[in-house]
Amino acid sequence: MSQDMFQPSNFILEPKTNDIWKLFKEAQQNIIYLNKQRLLAVEELQKANQEKEFLLDRIEQLEGEKQAGFGIDTQSMCCELLLRIDSMVLTGMINAAEASNLRKAVMDYKFSVADISFDSVQKNDVELLAELRHISYGSKKSGFHIVHICTELAPVVEVGSLASYVAGLSSALQKKGHFVEVILPKYSCLDLSEIQGLREIGTESYSYFNGQLHGNKIWTGVVNGIAVTFIQPLYYSSYFNREKIYGYTDDFERFSYFSRASLDYITKSGKLPDILHIHNWETAIVAPLFWDIFVKQGLEGTRILMTCHDLDSQCLETPDKLALCGLDPGRLHRPDRLQDDANTQFVNILKGGVVYSNKVVMVSSLHSKGRIICNLSHSLEHTLSTHRDKLLVSPYGFDNSTWDPSKDKFLPQNYSEVDMKGKAVCRVELQRYLGLPRNSTSVIVGCILSELSDFDLDNLKAVVRNATRNAAQFVFMGRKMPSSNKALESLQKELKGETVRVVSKYDEAVSHLILAGSDIILCQSFHDPLLQVPFKALKYGAVPVAVASNEIKSRNFADHDTETTVFSQFISSTFGILSLTEAMDEIKNNPSKWRQKIVNAMAMDFSWDAECYDVHVSAYDAIKNL
Repeated sequence: MSQDMFQPSNFILEPKTNDIWKLFKEAQQNIIYLNKQRLLAVEELQKANQEKEFLLDRIEQLEGEKQAGFGIDTQSMCCELLLRIDSMVLTGMINAAEASNLRKAVMDYKFSVADISFDSVQKNDVELLAELRHISYGSKKSGFHIVHICTELAPVVEVGSLASYVAGLSSALQKKGHFVEVILPKYSCLDLSEIQGLREIGTESYSYFNGQLHGNKIWTGVVNGIAVTFIQPLYYSSYFNREKIYGYTDDFERFSYFSRASLDYITKSGKLPDILHIHNWETAIVAPLFWDIFVKQGLEGTRILMTCHDLDSQCLETPDKLALCGLDPGRLHRPDRLQDDANTQFVNILKGGVVYSNKVVMVSSLHSKGRIICNLSHSLEHTLSTHRDKLLVSPYGFDNSTWDPSKDKFLPQNYSEVDMKGKAVCRVELQRYLGLPRNSTSVIVGCILSELSDFDLDNLKAVVRNATRNAAQFVFMGRKMPSSNKALESLQKELKGETVRVVSKYDEAVSHLILAGSDIILCQSFHDPLLQVPFKALKYGAVPVAVASNEIKSRNFADHDTETTVFSQFISSTFGILSLTEAMDEIKNNPSKWRQKIVNAMAMDFSWDAECYDVHVSAYDAIKNL
């Protein structure tokens, strides 16, 4: 047979060639798909490695703490020792005078703990007392002893800004050598997981209320290095065994009981604090109670400072209710004391705190003393004007150990005011993560909504639509709260487009990335006590812009008043009250000048350790010398 009989015909070769080409195309597509999957897997692996590194660092830190002192640092150990002394005096092991001496020794000793072991706190009371009695009493105390009597403390019980304020200020004070204690009601809704070494001390501590002595259980623990005492009423057990912290018709009875019980506990345990620090109307009654009753019970060297977060909440009651906690209604229902300025048939509990405290700190990052007295006093203008010399204004702060771009483990690359390269990396990563066009000339605007957000959504939508025409990109994210979720749903429906992204579920890591990757952060207001977004924005090199129309119109919000905060003066002089459009124009038209402003803002310190700390220590100094 000839060879030609074994050669494939053209008819047979053609379909085979087509099949091979088709297979080649499919293989190409598979390779492209696999490459995409490989890139995604690499990104996921990088993210997992970052998380792993963070966890390993945290494990190493905890192991170090454990080896150094079974998880108790020096500060926490001192808190534990002081709380154990409280237990000893309540059980009768020692008298109040010896307790006072031992406390002074421990408070001085905490700065040099070479001769006392961490095992001390594990000993029983008899052994511990013997060891404490060997501590030298000769050292001189260098800081203030401050006792907060309050109704909230982060992270164990948080309703509003008071919780983070007490925690942040207390931590700043202790870092700089002062000793801080906090007294709280023992609510049934407490987050006990955040309390180190929670224990019941003594049997009962008695306090006077409604003409009789009533028992309380006293619990102690340590929260983030702060010694905390919890008061649990026995007869009035229902006072703090409720679903909410505030909002009941008997709130005055509840918190006046707690205030009186706190003072009874302080005197019975032999504490001699330099400062009793009280907050809002809920513990304002401590001030008249102190000066009318308790100052004569060994507290002659103690002074009162009150902080006020919201003058709108004052608590008006009939004068006869003052007798519940042992006060004389006839003596206090006077215009110069507790009588309400507008409704003279009532006593005003917040006014009583202002009148009877040695200093009053108005907590506001934005407003000056003059504006608070004249425009934000809620019918207390006469009282505040009369006591103007004792009024101070303090800003809130923020936790710069968590919110610092130079150390932030959530960011793909760290940066600071001296090296801003990492911010450009964060910007690109934010765009990639959210699928935004990677346009380097676009201005990125971030916005984190909170429960307190009262954005005018129609106005906000108009602002966004106008800005997107000028190549702005928007990123919105809400907290885990119903109001923010509702607002986000509305935004999501109406602001669809290539340049708007809504992150419907709150994510801590993404919130850090939004601050780091944005040029501008939209804020409900510069006065943001809950989230402190304006402070965080400046630290991360993003300019806060207020959307609230009343702040945009009020260009001179600092009132040119020297009695205002450094933050308020800085914002006013550096950025002014810019609208979003004005801020975007400045970024595009004066980029070098804008960058210098950003660098200057990042270098400012608006943490709890800065102005907030300075204002309070100055106040403590002033009233201790009265």
